[in-house]
Formats: sequence, structure tokens, C-alpha cells
Amino acid sequence: MKIQGSIALVTGANRGLGAAFVRALLAAGATKVYAAARTPSDITVPGVVPVQLDVTRPEQIAALARQLGDVTLLINNAGIGGSGPVLDAGAIDALRQQFEVNAIGPLRMAQAFAPTLAASGESAIVNVISALSWATLPGVTGTYSASKSAAWALSNAMRQELAAQGTAVLSLHVAFMDTDMARGVPGAKASPDDVARMTLAALEGGQAEVLADDVTRNVHVGLTATPPLYLGMLG
Repeated sequence: MKIQGSIALVTGANRGLGAAFVRALLAAGATKVYAAARTPSDITVPGVVPVQLDVTRPEQIAALARQLGDVTLLINNAGIGGSGPVLDAGAIDALRQQFEVNAIGPLRMAQAFAPTLAASGESAIVNVISALSWATLPGVTGTYSASKSAAWALSNAMRQELAAQGTAVLSLHVAFMDTDMARGVPGAKASPDDVARMTLAALEGGQAEVLADDVTRNVHVGLTATPPLYLGMLG
């Protein structure tokens, strides 16, 4: 899919990777960029159309799909983090919230916008997932990793089901980026602007999946190691 001339909708566009996607789309020649956030006034990038969206509100998603009938590219970026052991008392509530935003939200968006994307001739969905869809940091990321694993599986299902209407689906896996969500995490972090540009280039190149940094690529390779990464992390 060509970015130049596209009409894009980016969820969670007010900061971090979402704002980076907005900048990258404008630089690549997108005709129009809808920047979605729960509070549209938080959108500060010039040249975009701010729209209100909470991906946990089905009625807002449905209304937005009716309103934005020209979208050709949907970037499901909105997500939430969270940490802690899965045996903590609050883990189930955290899991429900993370699933609602990180997995069910993108699915609701894809369902709502699939007819619009089908009518555009050339269209695509980008789902922002995580290296932690394939690994769990012990005692820290259990519920978050579960939500991102579900998002990965759903993204694969979307790709299979939307192929018939000509809508491409790209899954973006990335580890820690220099954003508010990873502010307290030590170590090297990827630039969200670099990740956004890389993802759009991959979309134009017809790729189905992006492994955006060395950490993500190493985690992916580790799935087939002996022992597999997800077992070897037990120590």
C-alpha cells in the first residue's frame, strides 16, 4: 500500500508512538490524517484532524466509523501497560482492562472499519503489538504479555479474513521505546519516530510483520531456542 495519498486514522495519537505515526504519515504524503485520542485537545501536531475516541467504548467506535467514511489506513496504536505478578489480588482486574484496550479494542476497530477499507480499493491495518507478546518477564509482565499475545493472534486472524477484500494487515512488534510508557525502564530504547518510519516503509513493501529492534528480533529467535526463551527465563 502506498502511504502517499492515503487517508489514515491513528488511535492513541496524542503522544509516543501514536504521535510519531502521525508525523511520519504527514511526511510520507498522506492526504489526510485523523488523530484519535480520548481528549482530542491533547493532539498538538499541526495539519491533522483531531477526533475523540476511547477504544473501550463501542458506541464511540461505531459513531467514528460512520463519520470517517474515507479512511484507507487504520493504525491501531492505542494501548495500556501495567506490571505486577499474576498472583497478586489485582491481577485479574488488570488483565481485564489490558485485554479490553490492547486486544478487544483493535478488533472492534477492525470490525467497524472493515467495510470502509473494503470500499477504498487499496487499504491496510497496522496493529501495534509488542516483543512481550512472545515473552513474559517473571513477576512483571504476565497480564500485559497475555493481552499482547491475544492481540498478535487476532492480528493474524484479521490478515487471513481481510485478504479477500484486499486489506493488508501488518503486525508491529517492538520492545522498549523512548515514550512515557517506558520512562522508568532502564537500558536502550528505540526512537518512536524511527519505528514509525520503518513500519510505513514495511507496509509499502508488502510485509506482514515488523520486528522493529534487536531486542524484538532476539526474542523472536529465542522462541525456537533450546530451551525456548519463555522457559529459559525461569532461570
